[in-house]
Amino acid sequence: MTDLPAQRLLLVHAHPDDESINNGATMAAYAATGAHVTLVTCTLGEEGEVIPPGLAHLAADREDALGAHRIGELAAAMRELGVRDHRFLGGPGRYRDSGMMGVEQNHRAGAFWNTPVDEAAPYLVEVIRSVRPQVLVTYDPNGGYGHPDHIQAHRVAMRAAELAAEPAFRQDLGEPHAIGKIYWNRVPRSVAEEGFARLRAAGADFQGIADIGDVPGVVDDALVTTEIDGTAYTAAKSAAMRAHASQIAVDGPFFALSNDRWQPLFVREYYELVRGASGAPEGERETDLFAGVTGVTGVTGVAGTVGPA
Repeated sequence: MTDLPAQRLLLVHAHPDDESINNGATMAAYAATGAHVTLVTCTLGEEGEVIPPGLAHLAADREDALGAHRIGELAAAMRELGVRDHRFLGGPGRYRDSGMMGVEQNHRAGAFWNTPVDEAAPYLVEVIRSVRPQVLVTYDPNGGYGHPDHIQAHRVAMRAAELAAEPAFRQDLGEPHAIGKIYWNRVPRSVAEEGFARLRAAGADFQGIADIGDVPGVVDDALVTTEIDGTAYTAAKSAAMRAHASQIAVDGPFFALSNDRWQPLFVREYYELVRGASGAPEGERETDLFAGVTGVTGVTGVAGTVGPA
């Protein structure tokens, strides 16, 4: 890729919809300020449970056509966020959704969880060496909440970051590139607690309420190093989540998955810097993923001035 923008952000997610739930406001903010935002999704989410009755025929135990449908949902979500570079690891359908932990689908041929990390990682190495991101966002080692594809996405992302920087590895995949900063998705416990308090206060419309433990990446506040204020992109994030209509129901500042248990929709998004130097003063959180990256400026004070198309 030539003429790369100054800021280049790569996000690695397991299924379509994970990106909008976890990072939708962040993606919209950086895309609006001219950063090159690349999303790599590792599976088509074929094993997802379908919410709308009119789409139930797509499910894996019926027509098994959900994956193709979710390609379209992802494309629609990316239009809402203003993200033009979204890809599937190794191409659409190379790796199949593995289902929840402990199910038979984990062990099927082609399941992402059943794929050796060093087999999958080179596909991401090629993306890294092409796009040359300074920042990578993915899950923690538990995948945020223990889903096998999320855990595998973490492993593949971290391994690919190592291999992409190694000059001797697969020179056919491009020139080596070292990613300067790597973040894991997080939610501070205090923020999660406040969000659920708002949800309970909303009353009778939300009888089924999730537990804080259902929210991926909730950790003690002290572990959170970085906070992106995405409030200017609330509408974009909500619209992107609505685009994933087979998987998500959105009602104002709340959303539910197929279990019909509501949870807060966060437009301030949080991260833990796990590789690279913080760009914030000692004892403070970063407000920009690119803080401290040489030669670029971030979204702080700029986000919200230009909306996504």
